[in-house]
Amino acid sequence: MSAPLAAPAPLQLIDGKLVPGGSGATYPILNPANGAEIGQAPDGTAADVDAAIAAARRAFDETDWSTDVELRVRCLRQLHQALLDNADDFRALTRAEVGMPDFMMGAAGFDMPVAGLEWVADLAESYEYETDLGVAAPMGIKSRRTVRREAVGVVAAITPWNVPNQINLAKIAPALAAGCTVVLKPAPDTPWVACELGRLIAEHTDIPAGVFNVVTPLSNEVAAVLSTDPRVDMVSFTGSTATGRAIMAAAAPTLKKVFLELGGKSAAIALDDADVASVAGATAFAACIHAGQGCAITTRLVVPRAKYDEAVQVAAATMESIGAKDPSDPGAICGPVISQVQRDRVEEYLKLAIEEGGTFATGGSVIDQDGFWIQPTVVAGLDNSSRLAQEEIFGPVLVVIAHDGDDDAVRIANDSAFGLSGSVDS
Repeated sequence: MSAPLAAPAPLQLIDGKLVPGGSGATYPILNPANGAEIGQAPDGTAADVDAAIAAARRAFDETDWSTDVELRVRCLRQLHQALLDNADDFRALTRAEVGMPDFMMGAAGFDMPVAGLEWVADLAESYEYETDLGVAAPMGIKSRRTVRREAVGVVAAITPWNVPNQINLAKIAPALAAGCTVVLKPAPDTPWVACELGRLIAEHTDIPAGVFNVVTPLSNEVAAVLSTDPRVDMVSFTGSTATGRAIMAAAAPTLKKVFLELGGKSAAIALDDADVASVAGATAFAACIHAGQGCAITTRLVVPRAKYDEAVQVAAATMESIGAKDPSDPGAICGPVISQVQRDRVEEYLKLAIEEGGTFATGGSVIDQDGFWIQPTVVAGLDNSSRLAQEEIFGPVLVVIAHDGDDDAVRIANDSAFGLSGSVDS
C-alpha cells in the first residue's frame, strides 16, 4: 500500500450514520498512476442499498426537508465551507484515487464544482417556488391559478469515475437545493471521494439523517435496484450509453423520471479558411487532458484534405510535447487511465486502428511501467466509418479525418451515434 492519505478510511453514509458494508466485505482502491493499493472500500450489500432507499424515502415523506428552504440553503453553505476547509486533503485524495493531474484541480477536478455550490445555494434562496397566475374563468367558472414547484422526491444519483467531484456535486447539489433526498452510488473505481463527501455532510452540516446517503457496492447487480425500486422517484445517471439504455428500460415500469448524460465522440471541424495548425494543436491538447477521459472531449479532428498532412504533423508534435506524466507533476496534462481494464480496452482500440488500415503519427501503445498508462496517440489514414471514429475510446487517442468542403465536414461530424459536443473553426 502506498503512503497513507489524510482522509479517513471510506465508509458508506446510510440514514445519517457512517457504516461499513453490511457483510464486512471490502474491495481495493488502486492508484492509477502506480497500481498501488491506497485503501479498501466498503462493498455495499443489497440490504445496504435497501436501507439507504428507505432512509431517503422516510426523510422526504416525514421531515421538513422538502419545504424548509432556509434549512436547505444553510446546509448547502455549510457543505461549501466544509469542502473549502478540507480542500487540500480532498485534492490529494482525488489525485491518488482518480489519477487526475493537479492542473485540473483548479477546474472541473475540484475548485469549479465546489464554487458552484455557492451559486446553487444562492439560487435556492432566491428561487420563486410559487407563482400566482391570477384569476381566470375557463368555461365561465372563475378559478385562481397557482404554479407550485415541488421536489420530485427520492433521487438515485449514479456517477462515473472520470471527474467524480464535478459530477457528484452537479447531481446532488441541485437535488438537495430543490428539496429532494438522495442516494449517491459512485463508480467502484472511485468510491473514496464519494464517501469523503458523505463524511463531510454527516460531520459538518445540519443535513438531517436520511436526506443524503452514499452506498458503494462493487456489484452492478446490487446497485441495479436503484433503477427499479418504486420508492425511488428519479434516476440521474452519467456514464456509458449502454448502461444508460439499461437504466431507462429498468426505470420504465415504475415511470421514474430519468436524466441521462452519456457518451460522446465529438468532432472538431476546421473549415477551409481556418488556421489548421492552431485547430490541430488545440484539439490534440484537449484529447490529452486527463488521458482523454472526458465525455465531451473532441476526439475526431476533421480537416480540409489539402491540409491533412499539416494537421496530422501538428497534432502529433503537440501530443509528443505533452507526453504522459505523473499526476503530481506540475506540468502534467495527460496522466494515467483509471484502471487495468480501461488500459486494456484502449490497447484493443489501438490494435484495431492498424487492422482497419490506420497509422500512428505518434504513440500507439501502452507505456510499460507501473500503473495504467497509454501513450498520447494520433491516428491517421482512417475515414469516419472506422470503429475508432465511431466509438468512444476514453483514452488519449485522436483520430484525424479529411473532409472535402463545408458540407462534407458537417456530414462527417453528424455521422455519429453521439451528439454531446463539437466545434467549428473558421
